[in-house]
Amino acid sequence: MFRLLWIASVHTRYFLRRFMPTNILLDLIRSRRGLKWGLPAMLLALPYLYLASLFNLLAMDGGPGWFYLLVLLSYWNTAKFVIMGPISVVLLLRVRAHEWRVRRTEPQVLSSVT
Repeated sequence: MFRLLWIASVHTRYFLRRFMPTNILLDLIRSRRGLKWGLPAMLLALPYLYLASLFNLLAMDGGPGWFYLLVLLSYWNTAKFVIMGPISVVLLLRVRAHEWRVRRTEPQVLSSVT
């Protein structure tokens, strides 16, 4: 039983990482070339907040109960983009510091070889 749950969770994670638009965008932001887009991507949280309030309003005005799932999904996507902004800045600073260290030590390596 545990193995079945484990395999189902692995396949679900693979499906969500590969086909859900927010996860695709967050994967692109986590790449080296995409780290600079982390803070502007935080602005994508605003439409998700609007959608969450819209679905909440519709559900409270007598709409179907599954709208609350869309509210939860919208809040979850909002949180992902809001959290990814500062994380991308930290990751970008770490990558640039590493690149600076590599560039700083590179001429010393070349001069010692010749």
